[in-house]
Amino acid sequence: MEAKSSSATSLFYLSGINLLVLLSMTLGITAFVLDWTANRLPWQITSLTLPLIGCGVATAGIGYGVVPLLVRLKTGQVIREDGPQAHLKKAGTPTMGGVFFIPVALICAIVLSGVAPHVVAVCLLALGYAAIGWLDDWQILRRKSNKGISPQMKLVLQIGFAVLFCLWMWRSQLSNTTTVILPFGYVLPLGLLFWLLAVFVMVAESNATNLTDGVDGLAGGTVAIAFLGLGTLVAHTNPELMIFCACMSGSCLGFLVHNRNPARVFMGDTGSLALGGALAAVGLLSNTLWALFILSGIFFVETLSVMAQVAYYKATKDPDGVGKRLFKMAPLHHHLELSGWSELQVVGVFYLINAILAGICLWLNKVSI
Repeated sequence: MEAKSSSATSLFYLSGINLLVLLSMTLGITAFVLDWTANRLPWQITSLTLPLIGCGVATAGIGYGVVPLLVRLKTGQVIREDGPQAHLKKAGTPTMGGVFFIPVALICAIVLSGVAPHVVAVCLLALGYAAIGWLDDWQILRRKSNKGISPQMKLVLQIGFAVLFCLWMWRSQLSNTTTVILPFGYVLPLGLLFWLLAVFVMVAESNATNLTDGVDGLAGGTVAIAFLGLGTLVAHTNPELMIFCACMSGSCLGFLVHNRNPARVFMGDTGSLALGGALAAVGLLSNTLWALFILSGIFFVETLSVMAQVAYYKATKDPDGVGKRLFKMAPLHHHLELSGWSELQVVGVFYLINAILAGICLWLNKVSI
């Protein structure tokens, strides 16, 4: 019986590695082909391939030193008791992984882009959102509960950093972005409403990636795909942002070396909030909000499942104050787990869906041109 259990664990472990290898090879080959077809030399700094591979290797290597340090610092994750029972065995796995893979991406992006002002601005926003996440993670660890900083405080801080970023955009004479470019040549002028949309996008995107971070390797892989897709779309108009996206994508892949199933470390809010904020900032600066929405399809559905669950529960409350649940558990990935899906099945299918969404974005961009 013990030998059978060991064999199953080994297969599970190898499956996690195989999924990581498949994703890494797919993104690496895709970046190489995209560079080659766009007449960019893949081994040059101004490409998708070199920043992607460089950040991936650097992050993976640094992780081998940082993850044991996080263990010694006793940053073990506190697992929700009302979550999937299979997740209870993950209690004690170090969190706050964002403290090493986010800085690697940001530093590499700033250096490789030649300290481009707009790249520095995006990095500062990502760093601000990472700080919010770190504060939340630290409070959770300090209190030994799932409650970090209050939702109200988190929202205020997110809006504050988003407003500062919008002020920078306005002061940098990027206010011409108040017209949103849509596929097939359509343009949507918003005027002052654009700035409200911008703040909403940054806050919503960061919270959406945060909700998606609930299964080993899920957020890291889907965000890596999204960043590569976004980097491809902005390559011709803003090569510095392309480099930033490639660095973020590669750093996510490097983090997955330690976060793939079974995870040795979690990114925590420190990582997930920063990733969402960075995606939104690039979408705003490059005027590719339509593409960002498609690339964020998984994150959007995950968020929608939580909103629908809460709304349905409140609408169906009986006299005792107990309502019905639309899903077995929200976000959607937990519902799928409780419906019999393994974590690897959830992650694999979500990776595939996000890859298809990225392909749709590239096709729409080609048609629009």
